[in-house]
Amino acid sequence: MFRTAAGWSEKLGVTLTDEGANFCVYARLAYEVELLLFDHEDDAEASHIFRLSSEDNRTAYYWHIYISGIKPGQLYGYRVHGPYRPFEGTSFDKQKVLIDPYGILVSKGKNYDRHRAATPGCNEAYCLKSIVADIKDYDWEGDKHPRHTFSKTVIYEMHVAGFTRHPNSGVDEDKRGTYAGLIEKIPYLKELGVTAVELLPVYQFDEDEHHAGLSNYWGYSPISFFAPHRGYSSDKSMLGPLNEFRDMVKALHKADIEVILDVVYNHTAEGGVGGPTLCYRGFDNDNYYILSNNKQDYMNFSGCGNTFNGTHSVCRRLIIDSLHFWVEEMRVDGFRFDLASILSRDEEGMPMVSPPTLYSIDTDPALSSTKLIAEAWDAGGLYQVGNLAGQRWREWNGQFRDDVRKFIRGDEGMVSKFADRLIGSPDIYGHHLLEPEKTINFVTCHDGFTLLDLVSYNEKKNWANGEENRDGSNDNYSWNHGAEGETDDIEINELRIRQVKNLLATTLLSLGTPMIQMGDEVGRTQNGNNNGYCQNNEDFWFDWGLVKQNSKLFDFTKALIHQRVEQGRLDFAETKRLPLNEVLQKSDIRWHGVHVGKPDWSSSSRTIAIETTPYGQDYGMYAIFNAFWEPLEFELPIPKRGFWTRFIDTSLPYPEDILTINSSKVIVKHKYVAQPRSVVILIC
Repeated sequence: MFRTAAGWSEKLGVTLTDEGANFCVYARLAYEVELLLFDHEDDAEASHIFRLSSEDNRTAYYWHIYISGIKPGQLYGYRVHGPYRPFEGTSFDKQKVLIDPYGILVSKGKNYDRHRAATPGCNEAYCLKSIVADIKDYDWEGDKHPRHTFSKTVIYEMHVAGFTRHPNSGVDEDKRGTYAGLIEKIPYLKELGVTAVELLPVYQFDEDEHHAGLSNYWGYSPISFFAPHRGYSSDKSMLGPLNEFRDMVKALHKADIEVILDVVYNHTAEGGVGGPTLCYRGFDNDNYYILSNNKQDYMNFSGCGNTFNGTHSVCRRLIIDSLHFWVEEMRVDGFRFDLASILSRDEEGMPMVSPPTLYSIDTDPALSSTKLIAEAWDAGGLYQVGNLAGQRWREWNGQFRDDVRKFIRGDEGMVSKFADRLIGSPDIYGHHLLEPEKTINFVTCHDGFTLLDLVSYNEKKNWANGEENRDGSNDNYSWNHGAEGETDDIEINELRIRQVKNLLATTLLSLGTPMIQMGDEVGRTQNGNNNGYCQNNEDFWFDWGLVKQNSKLFDFTKALIHQRVEQGRLDFAETKRLPLNEVLQKSDIRWHGVHVGKPDWSSSSRTIAIETTPYGQDYGMYAIFNAFWEPLEFELPIPKRGFWTRFIDTSLPYPEDILTINSSKVIVKHKYVAQPRSVVILIC
């Protein structure tokens, strides 16, 4: 049935031809490599085994073979024989079947067992398998990237499965929690007005990586950097995940919504010592991971057991090839890099001044139109917000999150920092020669409290995670407003919703690119759990009953986004790609307090007002931020022309809390009373 030839090393992974396929894999220290073919995903034994010889099937570090008769859907894996040199960092196990590092589909099968995969000598009965796929066999139907500028971008961070898995989602049961289910909810995203979805990890991950009977819900431990996660596909055919993922991308593009992937190139699902051997560890442990000085352990800058050696030339090529695959073949629009600072560490784990991997991504011409967003820190204490290598990178602004939370909560000494966050964080990004959207502004994300929980809990409630409430951040800068968790107190609930609106308004109107978390627009709660990584259940999915229940909050958020995206930004409109400092210099900005021209910058101050005529615009904006617990009367500056109208007052009931510019209320007097803990936006 199958005929073989030596094959070639020019391209890693599987290269399909009309007659068969070439297989190529990197295995530097191996002295023998076996390619195994399986007939079915649940097979315990290979149907064909091809032993690659170092004379005919090896070129330098690469092992290759061409097999005629191979067709899409063929299951395969590798076994690698290598020297036992534990003090040199090798981890070969000739019994382990390994998936292809460049494989674009992974089959789990019913027999996969993570514990057995971590047991030395475990054979193919319990292994994962790679799948041959024809990536070119898909009709994109003229698909086009939306290509929104960052100044016109509003990001919606979401979990593919959690978005539609709830029984009340209205999605057919067989499509809940899948790429197809997300497609059915695109009208909701379109109505909300977001311009990009940022999907929590969709690279194939191990759902069985868990403890205490829980599961890996978030997916932040990839098995493969190329394969879309099979568990998110309603199409259960062998090649289903590839097509269904692309259907989703195509449908989102038709709705003018970009697709950003949250990607993890800092560690893998193989974990630390005692973890399973699934792929990289079995091919070249010392090259793929940063090992300790004695080669007996893994450096753990990721907090997840191992650290991917992203600076090594082979790993750097793997990362770049992965990014190219998702952009060129899967047509995604951008990436958010989890713990991106790890990629600035060298092969010993030390921070580098000029990290080649980050610069290679930054300057890659194939990625020049792709949005690049970094979480510019790691679990090893490296914090690079404002200083990540590479000019094009945008950054999750952790200081925006913390400073806005503290100010809105009413903390002392926050006025100056809060003011900087409103105008693009010039104290952090003023030295960059990039437009103001270098900062990704957010107050909540998957990692931490939801927005409603942020104003409902003083302390995290992570007991269900099985770690005695030790996991998750203790520094939340949250406030329950008088009662811990759910309450029937009407005044507390009203104040909480006002604070939610204050946080949303600040995020969506500040200079920079805003990001909101799935469900915050309708008051989604996780009942105080701020680390839902292992909670794949209804309490952590999107509860679609909230859309009707909290429709007023949804309408408020929708109006904010619509005003920013559709009718022009209220802070600084299109900035012609000028650097942040130049935009600020050319804009007419004045700071005020309760008296015109007299801002209170003291540590006891909890109020600030900003008046601005955005660069290149013919309107003025006056914004009051009153985090004090009493109402305050603010003098209004005399507008240069026109008159002040009220656009937003978060203290007012629906629908007066936010108006369209055309229906905004004229302010007759030159004074405005800002109610306690409120945000007021006036337009001239």
